[in-house]
Amino acid sequence: MNGAPNLLDLLEAAIEKRGRILTGGTDCARLVDGSGDGLDGVILETYASYWLLSTVTHHIEPELLGWLRERGVSCYWKRLDTQQMAAPVLLCGPEVSTPFLVREHGVSYEISFQAGYSQGLFLDQRDNRAEVRRLMRPGQRLLNTFAYTGGFSVAAAMAGAETTTLDLSQPSLHWAKRNFTHNHIDPATHHFCKGDTFHWLRRFAKQGRTFDAIVLDPPTFSRDENGKVFRVEENFGELAQLAAAILEPNGWLLCCTNFRQVAAPDFERKLLESLPHAMQSRQSRMPEDFTSDPYLKSVWLRQGSEKFEYPSS
Repeated sequence: MNGAPNLLDLLEAAIEKRGRILTGGTDCARLVDGSGDGLDGVILETYASYWLLSTVTHHIEPELLGWLRERGVSCYWKRLDTQQMAAPVLLCGPEVSTPFLVREHGVSYEISFQAGYSQGLFLDQRDNRAEVRRLMRPGQRLLNTFAYTGGFSVAAAMAGAETTTLDLSQPSLHWAKRNFTHNHIDPATHHFCKGDTFHWLRRFAKQGRTFDAIVLDPPTFSRDENGKVFRVEENFGELAQLAAAILEPNGWLLCCTNFRQVAAPDFERKLLESLPHAMQSRQSRMPEDFTSDPYLKSVWLRQGSEKFEYPSS
Protein backbone atom coordinates (compact mmCIF):
# COMPACT_ATOMS: atom_id res chain seq x y z
CA MET A 1 0.00 0.00 0.00
CA ASN A 2 1.47 3.30 -1.04
CA GLY A 3 1.85 6.03 1.58
CA ALA A 4 1.41 9.75 1.19
CA PRO A 5 3.82 11.49 -1.22
CA ASN A 6 7.00 12.62 0.48
CA LEU A 7 8.39 16.14 0.39
CA LEU A 8 10.80 15.49 -2.46
CA ASP A 9 8.14 13.88 -4.64
CA LEU A 10 5.83 16.84 -4.06
CA LEU A 11 8.57 19.32 -4.95
CA GLU A 12 9.42 17.53 -8.17
CA ALA A 13 5.75 17.19 -9.14
CA ALA A 14 5.11 20.89 -8.54
CA ILE A 15 8.05 21.95 -10.68
CA GLU A 16 7.10 19.54 -13.45
CA LYS A 17 3.62 21.12 -13.62
CA ARG A 18 5.18 24.51 -14.34
CA GLY A 19 7.11 23.26 -17.36
CA ARG A 20 4.74 24.69 -19.94
CA ILE A 21 4.86 28.15 -18.32
CA LEU A 22 8.64 28.38 -18.54
CA THR A 23 8.68 28.34 -22.31
CA GLY A 24 7.95 30.83 -25.07
CA GLY A 25 9.82 33.78 -23.65
CA THR A 26 8.99 33.35 -19.93
CA ASP A 27 11.66 32.33 -17.42
CA CYS A 28 10.07 33.49 -14.15
CA ALA A 29 7.22 31.74 -12.33
CA ARG A 30 6.07 30.32 -9.02
CA LEU A 31 7.43 26.77 -8.86
CA VAL A 32 5.81 25.77 -5.56
CA ASP A 33 2.72 27.44 -4.11
CA GLY A 34 2.33 26.11 -0.60
CA SER A 35 -0.83 24.17 0.16
CA GLY A 36 -1.85 24.28 -3.49
CA ASP A 37 0.99 21.86 -4.15
CA GLY A 38 0.63 19.93 -0.90
CA LEU A 39 3.54 21.81 0.68
CA ASP A 40 2.14 24.07 3.38
CA GLY A 41 4.31 27.08 4.09
CA VAL A 42 6.69 26.53 1.18
CA ILE A 43 6.74 29.05 -1.66
CA LEU A 44 9.45 28.73 -4.28
CA GLU A 45 9.87 31.06 -7.27
CA THR A 46 12.30 31.09 -10.13
CA TYR A 47 13.71 34.29 -11.59
CA ALA A 48 15.66 33.29 -14.68
CA SER A 49 18.30 30.89 -13.32
CA TYR A 50 17.93 31.99 -9.68
CA TRP A 51 15.47 30.84 -7.04
CA LEU A 52 13.70 32.53 -4.14
CA LEU A 53 12.32 30.49 -1.24
CA SER A 54 9.73 32.20 0.98
CA THR A 55 8.49 30.82 4.30
CA VAL A 56 6.58 32.06 7.33
CA THR A 57 8.85 30.13 9.68
CA HIS A 58 12.28 30.93 11.09
CA HIS A 59 13.73 27.61 9.98
CA ILE A 60 13.90 25.40 6.90
CA GLU A 61 13.37 21.67 7.00
CA PRO A 62 16.74 19.90 6.56
CA GLU A 63 15.31 17.72 3.79
CA LEU A 64 14.19 20.81 1.85
CA LEU A 65 17.52 22.55 2.37
CA GLY A 66 19.40 19.46 1.20
CA TRP A 67 17.22 19.23 -1.91
CA LEU A 68 17.85 22.90 -2.74
CA ARG A 69 21.60 22.48 -2.36
CA GLU A 70 21.56 19.43 -4.61
CA ARG A 71 19.93 21.46 -7.38
CA GLY A 72 23.07 23.57 -7.65
CA VAL A 73 21.23 26.86 -8.12
CA SER A 74 21.63 30.17 -6.34
CA CYS A 75 18.72 30.30 -3.90
CA TYR A 76 17.76 33.18 -1.63
CA TRP A 77 15.46 32.91 1.40
CA LYS A 78 12.84 35.42 2.50
CA ARG A 79 10.69 35.31 5.59
CA LEU A 80 7.10 36.35 4.88
CA ASP A 81 6.68 38.95 7.60
CA THR A 82 4.94 42.24 6.80
CA GLN A 83 6.12 43.70 10.11
CA GLN A 84 9.84 43.19 9.44
CA MET A 85 9.85 43.12 5.60
CA ALA A 86 13.52 42.21 5.37
CA ALA A 87 15.39 41.58 2.14
CA PRO A 88 16.08 37.94 1.26
CA VAL A 89 19.37 36.36 2.31
CA LEU A 90 21.54 33.90 0.40
CA LEU A 91 20.64 30.34 1.33
CA CYS A 92 22.82 28.31 -1.00
CA GLY A 93 24.76 28.61 -4.24
CA PRO A 94 26.79 31.56 -5.53
CA GLU A 95 25.82 35.06 -4.45
CA VAL A 96 23.76 37.15 -6.89
CA SER A 97 25.17 40.58 -6.05
CA THR A 98 23.82 42.68 -8.93
CA PRO A 99 20.43 43.21 -10.60
CA PHE A 100 19.60 40.87 -13.47
CA LEU A 101 16.89 40.47 -16.10
CA VAL A 102 14.02 38.02 -16.37
CA ARG A 103 11.70 37.46 -19.31
CA GLU A 104 7.91 37.35 -19.24
CA HIS A 105 6.11 36.75 -22.53
CA GLY A 106 9.18 38.15 -24.24
CA VAL A 107 9.30 41.32 -22.11
CA SER A 108 12.37 42.00 -19.95
CA TYR A 109 12.15 43.13 -16.32
CA GLU A 110 14.92 43.95 -13.88
CA ILE A 111 15.10 41.92 -10.66
CA SER A 112 17.22 42.51 -7.56
CA PHE A 113 17.62 40.42 -4.42
CA GLN A 114 19.26 43.40 -2.72
CA ALA A 115 16.39 45.87 -3.21
CA GLY A 116 14.43 44.96 -0.09
CA TYR A 117 11.33 42.90 0.64
CA SER A 118 10.09 42.93 -2.98
CA GLN A 119 12.32 41.90 -5.87
CA GLY A 120 10.91 44.11 -8.64
CA LEU A 121 8.12 42.08 -10.24
CA PHE A 122 4.91 40.61 -8.82
CA LEU A 123 4.55 37.27 -10.58
CA ASP A 124 0.85 37.00 -9.70
CA GLN A 125 0.14 39.83 -12.17
CA ARG A 126 1.70 38.04 -15.16
CA ASP A 127 -1.58 37.29 -16.95
CA ASN A 128 -2.93 40.77 -16.26
CA ARG A 129 0.18 42.36 -17.75
CA ALA A 130 -0.26 40.20 -20.85
CA GLU A 131 -3.92 41.25 -21.04
CA VAL A 132 -3.02 44.94 -20.79
CA ARG A 133 -0.61 44.52 -23.69
CA ARG A 134 -3.29 42.71 -25.72
CA LEU A 135 -5.95 45.35 -25.09
CA MET A 136 -3.87 48.47 -25.72
CA ARG A 137 -3.63 50.03 -29.17
CA PRO A 138 -0.90 52.25 -30.64
CA GLY A 139 -1.40 55.85 -29.58
CA GLN A 140 -3.77 55.08 -26.72
CA ARG A 141 -2.94 56.45 -23.27
CA LEU A 142 -2.52 54.32 -20.16
CA LEU A 143 -2.20 55.57 -16.59
CA ASN A 144 -0.48 53.13 -14.22
CA THR A 145 -1.00 54.13 -10.58
CA PHE A 146 0.84 52.69 -7.56
CA ALA A 147 3.11 51.55 -10.35
CA TYR A 148 6.12 50.22 -8.40
CA THR A 149 8.66 49.32 -11.12
CA GLY A 150 6.26 49.98 -13.99
CA GLY A 151 5.40 46.47 -15.15
CA PHE A 152 1.98 47.42 -16.54
CA SER A 153 3.47 50.53 -18.15
CA VAL A 154 6.10 48.54 -20.00
CA ALA A 155 3.50 46.00 -21.15
CA ALA A 156 1.32 48.80 -22.55
CA ALA A 157 4.28 50.56 -24.16
CA MET A 158 5.20 47.31 -25.92
CA ALA A 159 1.81 47.59 -27.65
CA GLY A 160 2.57 51.13 -28.77
CA ALA A 161 0.65 52.97 -26.05
CA GLU A 162 1.70 56.24 -24.44
CA THR A 163 2.05 55.63 -20.71
CA THR A 164 2.05 57.63 -17.49
CA THR A 165 3.70 55.87 -14.55
CA LEU A 166 2.77 57.14 -11.09
CA ASP A 167 4.32 56.16 -7.76
CA LEU A 168 5.29 57.69 -4.41
CA SER A 169 8.83 56.29 -4.63
CA GLN A 170 11.42 58.01 -6.78
CA PRO A 171 13.72 54.93 -6.75
CA SER A 172 10.82 52.86 -8.08
CA LEU A 173 10.27 55.35 -10.90
CA HIS A 174 13.97 55.16 -11.79
CA TRP A 175 13.63 51.37 -11.82
CA ALA A 176 10.60 51.68 -14.10
CA LYS A 177 12.59 53.81 -16.53
CA ARG A 178 15.30 51.13 -16.61
CA ASN A 179 12.64 48.54 -17.44
CA PHE A 180 11.65 50.66 -20.44
CA THR A 181 15.27 50.84 -21.51
CA HIS A 182 15.74 47.08 -21.10
CA ASN A 183 13.03 46.67 -23.75
CA HIS A 184 14.54 49.25 -26.13
CA ILE A 185 11.85 51.83 -25.37
CA ASP A 186 12.97 55.39 -24.74
CA PRO A 187 11.54 56.44 -21.35
CA ALA A 188 11.74 60.07 -22.47
CA THR A 189 8.78 59.38 -24.76
CA HIS A 190 6.63 58.46 -21.74
CA HIS A 191 5.58 60.23 -18.55
CA PHE A 192 6.61 59.59 -14.94
CA CYS A 193 4.96 61.25 -11.93
CA LYS A 194 6.06 61.09 -8.33
CA GLY A 195 3.42 61.54 -5.65
CA ASP A 196 0.12 60.47 -4.18
CA THR A 197 -2.33 58.82 -6.57
CA PHE A 198 -5.39 60.61 -5.13
CA HIS A 199 -3.66 63.97 -5.60
CA TRP A 200 -2.68 63.22 -9.19
CA LEU A 201 -6.11 61.89 -10.18
CA ARG A 202 -7.70 65.15 -9.01
CA ARG A 203 -4.98 67.15 -10.71
CA PHE A 204 -5.48 65.34 -14.02
CA ALA A 205 -9.23 66.04 -13.76
CA LYS A 206 -8.61 69.77 -13.29
CA GLN A 207 -6.23 69.74 -16.25
CA GLY A 208 -8.79 67.95 -18.41
CA ARG A 209 -6.32 65.15 -18.99
CA THR A 210 -7.93 61.78 -19.81
CA PHE A 211 -6.79 58.21 -20.41
CA ASP A 212 -7.98 55.25 -22.42
CA ALA A 213 -6.99 52.82 -19.67
CA ILE A 214 -6.13 53.11 -15.98
CA VAL A 215 -4.58 50.49 -13.70
CA LEU A 216 -5.40 50.69 -9.99
CA ASP A 217 -3.32 48.22 -8.00
CA PRO A 218 -2.75 49.81 -4.59
CA PRO A 219 -1.17 48.20 -1.55
CA THR A 220 -3.64 46.95 1.03
CA PHE A 221 -2.49 49.62 3.47
CA SER A 222 -0.26 52.64 2.90
CA ARG A 223 0.45 56.22 3.97
CA ASP A 224 1.12 59.12 1.66
CA GLU A 225 3.79 61.76 2.18
CA ASN A 226 1.44 63.69 4.48
CA GLY A 227 0.61 60.69 6.63
CA LYS A 228 -2.86 60.11 5.16
CA VAL A 229 -3.79 56.43 5.41
CA PHE A 230 -5.15 54.36 2.52
CA ARG A 231 -7.06 51.16 3.28
CA VAL A 232 -8.48 49.00 0.50
CA GLU A 233 -11.71 48.21 2.33
CA GLU A 234 -12.41 51.90 3.03
CA ASN A 235 -10.88 53.88 0.18
CA PHE A 236 -10.90 51.81 -3.03
CA GLY A 237 -14.37 53.04 -3.99
CA GLU A 238 -13.25 56.66 -3.90
CA LEU A 239 -10.15 55.73 -5.85
CA ALA A 240 -12.24 54.10 -8.59
CA GLN A 241 -14.55 57.15 -8.73
CA LEU A 242 -11.64 59.51 -9.29
CA ALA A 243 -10.19 57.26 -11.96
CA ALA A 244 -13.52 56.89 -13.79
CA ALA A 245 -13.79 60.69 -13.93
CA ILE A 246 -10.72 60.91 -16.21
CA LEU A 247 -11.51 57.89 -18.33
CA GLU A 248 -12.20 58.29 -22.04
CA PRO A 249 -15.53 57.05 -23.41
CA ASN A 250 -15.18 53.28 -23.93
CA GLY A 251 -12.08 53.36 -21.72
CA TRP A 252 -11.39 50.67 -19.14
CA LEU A 253 -10.13 50.26 -15.59
CA LEU A 254 -8.22 47.36 -14.09
CA CYS A 255 -8.80 47.27 -10.32
CA CYS A 256 -6.74 44.83 -8.25
CA THR A 257 -6.34 44.01 -4.59
CA ASN A 258 -4.62 41.26 -2.63
CA PHE A 259 -6.61 42.11 0.51
CA ARG A 260 -7.60 38.67 1.79
CA GLN A 261 -10.51 39.85 3.94
CA VAL A 262 -12.68 40.74 0.95
CA ALA A 263 -14.15 38.12 -1.39
CA ALA A 264 -13.93 38.62 -5.14
CA PRO A 265 -17.72 39.02 -5.68
CA ASP A 266 -17.89 41.58 -2.86
CA PHE A 267 -14.95 43.51 -4.27
CA GLU A 268 -16.58 43.67 -7.71
CA ARG A 269 -19.94 44.69 -6.22
CA LYS A 270 -18.43 47.47 -4.12
CA LEU A 271 -16.60 48.83 -7.13
CA LEU A 272 -19.75 48.93 -9.23
CA GLU A 273 -21.73 50.56 -6.42
CA SER A 274 -19.11 53.28 -6.01
CA LEU A 275 -19.15 54.38 -9.65
CA PRO A 276 -21.47 57.19 -10.76
CA HIS A 277 -22.67 55.33 -13.86
CA ALA A 278 -23.06 51.76 -15.00
CA MET A 279 -19.99 49.93 -16.26
CA GLN A 280 -19.47 46.50 -17.70
CA SER A 281 -17.39 44.28 -15.42
CA ARG A 282 -15.55 40.98 -15.48
CA GLN A 283 -13.01 39.26 -13.25
CA SER A 284 -9.83 37.49 -14.24
CA ARG A 285 -8.25 34.54 -12.49
CA MET A 286 -4.76 34.26 -11.07
CA PRO A 287 -2.03 32.62 -13.18
CA GLU A 288 -2.05 28.83 -13.28
CA ASP A 289 1.14 28.48 -11.21
CA PHE A 290 -0.70 30.06 -8.26
CA THR A 291 -2.50 26.96 -7.07
CA SER A 292 -3.23 27.89 -3.47
CA ASP A 293 -5.59 30.58 -2.12
CA PRO A 294 -6.73 32.93 -4.95
CA TYR A 295 -5.94 36.01 -2.89
CA LEU A 296 -5.52 38.43 -5.82
CA LYS A 297 -8.80 39.91 -7.00
CA SER A 298 -8.78 41.54 -10.45
CA VAL A 299 -11.83 43.35 -11.82
CA TRP A 300 -11.92 44.87 -15.30
CA LEU A 301 -14.44 47.67 -15.83
CA ARG A 302 -15.41 49.34 -19.11
CA GLN A 303 -17.71 52.27 -19.69
CA GLY A 304 -19.64 53.07 -22.85
CA SER A 305 -21.59 50.93 -25.26
CA GLU A 306 -18.65 49.35 -27.07
CA LYS A 307 -18.43 45.64 -26.40
CA PHE A 308 -15.76 44.93 -23.80
CA GLU A 309 -13.01 42.56 -24.90
CA TYR A 310 -13.05 40.52 -21.74
CA PRO A 311 -9.78 39.18 -20.38
CA SER A 312 -8.76 35.99 -22.09
CA SER A 313 -7.84 34.39 -18.77
